[in-house]
Amino acid sequence: GIMESAFTLASRDMIFEQTGIQFMPINTLYHLIALQRADSPLLQSAERLLMIPDLLNLFLTGVAAAEFTDVTTTQCYNPGTRDWAWTLLDVFDLPTGIMPDIIQPGTVLGPLLPHIAEDTGIGNINVVAPASHDTGSAVAAVPAQGEDWAYLSSGTWSLMGIESPEPIISPQALAFNMTNEGGIDGTFRILKNITGLWLIQECKRIWTREGQDYEYDEIVRMAESATPFKAFIDPEDPAFMAPDNMPEAIREMCTRTGQAAPGDVGETARCIFESLALKYRQVLDQLVMLRGKPLSTLHMVGGGIQNTLLCQFTANAIGLPAVAGPIEATAIGNLLVQAIAHGEISSLSQLRDVVRESFPIVTYEPRETNAWNDAYERFKELYA
Repeated sequence: GIMESAFTLASRDMIFEQTGIQFMPINTLYHLIALQRADSPLLQSAERLLMIPDLLNLFLTGVAAAEFTDVTTTQCYNPGTRDWAWTLLDVFDLPTGIMPDIIQPGTVLGPLLPHIAEDTGIGNINVVAPASHDTGSAVAAVPAQGEDWAYLSSGTWSLMGIESPEPIISPQALAFNMTNEGGIDGTFRILKNITGLWLIQECKRIWTREGQDYEYDEIVRMAESATPFKAFIDPEDPAFMAPDNMPEAIREMCTRTGQAAPGDVGETARCIFESLALKYRQVLDQLVMLRGKPLSTLHMVGGGIQNTLLCQFTANAIGLPAVAGPIEATAIGNLLVQAIAHGEISSLSQLRDVVRESFPIVTYEPRETNAWNDAYERFKELYA
């Protein structure tokens, strides 16, 4: 209930205007408000607010600083002023003195603390703050060229968006519940957080508990053989955040919306994969509206691209080529931002050239577009 109570002091419009961040109860802003309303001694005694990556950097170097890509996700940062959202923090009577200096990804923080250098035997090496938000590093490693592309970081969560030199903070962006998160080289990731393969992970957990212990590749094969377009769910519905029984929650949504509920494992999995692909189409349409120009390619990275059926479904649904790879984009982006900091790579563009020339990339061309367009119209009618 903290989000709702926060809106009595500052409207959704004001918070979004100040921060440009998607409204989610996990955002740091609501954690701080909860501490403040509980009269927590943590806020009274704290010297600095550090996100976990920044805390690790403090342990390594003794430097207390806040890295840009992670700071922007807190809903305590103002992308317009490129500083903490001081006005908003004052509205909620939050302590502003705990906010550290903000640094850009690729900042050399300094050498390891002497006792760590000695204990580990590593020696006097420098520590670099990469894009410490995992999606920030993943998007850095997207092997894209030009500007007319979107990205999808596919895993337990699906993070779908575009890269922009400036934030997009508008009534339409608020209506779409989009977010403006920091990227490499001063860019912003205009994106939507979507529940991703959490849906199938939780189904697998229930199926295993019930004695149906299938491997993921078996589940995908069963989904491929199942009847297409039988029923759709909205992956973003709160009913799927943490249900006791995910397959049952899926059946309930289908029944509630007047659809034939999936029966077996294959039908349930196909419902999830088709629904995710159609949700990606919906979010991509919204990104095009915000951008004001069409997109020509979707780049997909992350562990989810190992599900080749979902990759093909995604290309079919969006009607554009979907380029998959690399899988370990977050680790690769982290490493190559460090390479920029040390002068081994000169720019974000060159970083992406290195990725493109170093890792296998698979392109999925759209198929059966008429059938998928019809399915999308049904999806929109159900979940406008």
